Amino acid sequence: MSQSLVDDQAEAAPGPVRPVEPGTQAKAGRGRAEVRQVLRFLVRRPGLMLSAVVVVLVVLASFWPDLFTSQDPLKGVPSENFRGPSGSHWFGTDELGRDVFSRVVHGAQLSLKATIIAVLVAFVVGGLLGVVAGFVGRWVDDVLMRFVDVLLSIPALFLSLALVTALGYGTVKVSIAVGIASVASFARVARAEVLRVRQAVFVEASRASGARWYSVLGRHVLPNAAGPVIVLATLDFGASILAVSALSFLGYGAPPPAPEWGTLISDGRNYLANAWWLTALPGLAIAATVLATNRIARALDGEWSRR
Repeated sequence: MSQSLVDDQAEAAPGPVRPVEPGTQAKAGRGRAEVRQVLRFLVRRPGLMLSAVVVVLVVLASFWPDLFTSQDPLKGVPSENFRGPSGSHWFGTDELGRDVFSRVVHGAQLSLKATIIAVLVAFVVGGLLGVVAGFVGRWVDDVLMRFVDVLLSIPALFLSLALVTALGYGTVKVSIAVGIASVASFARVARAEVLRVRQAVFVEASRASGARWYSVLGRHVLPNAAGPVIVLATLDFGASILAVSALSFLGYGAPPPAPEWGTLISDGRNYLANAWWLTALPGLAIAATVLATNRIARALDGEWSRR
């Protein structure tokens, strides 16, 4: 046999077969099945899919407004004031000739930032109060829950107005006021979930085995009690958008010419007779965002209730 034939057979010979891990194919199959399940879930619910698209667009506009418009929201052209919605100005122009669409897009950054801060304040402070009250119990539970009852007895908007009057004007201060006004509902839900999980069999078994209290809290109670509180945070997101916009509408938000959503509606109400779009279109943007977040929150609540 010639040397060339030996070389050809050596090249054609298969290399060593690498062993396949037993769980690799199973994990890949489960991943594909989960993706197909999510896609079927969204296709069967077009309203939920549309809500997700709206939320994604608002988030993109908040962090990357230049993706949607290249016009300066603060610079106007006086000769183009009070132009109606058109191809060049989708939401028309205001009394100074500023593009309303660019102001709505850039205003999403301020309004969404304030909403996120408000929800985080309510989630952290309310969740902490509820966890401490539910896990410690006894007189600590009584004191904290009486404080929560006082907060619940005051309407949220009135409490926000009182707090923002004491704190001062500005986007961050408005968001803190709105967040504190929502603390009571988070504390109630967190306490109820901690009480439910604390009485579970696996928690009692962990305590009986000699586990420390912080180990029981971190490994068993918090992971199993966090779901409903997260769903409440999603529900509260839409309510916080409305509260932040309402306070901005009343003049407690960022000073002009900052294009906060509530400020845009407040500025446009003086021209309803001849420029309806100044108020209607920013209002539609707020309504679409709130309805989309509420739809997603209801879907999450339904999925959590089935578990």
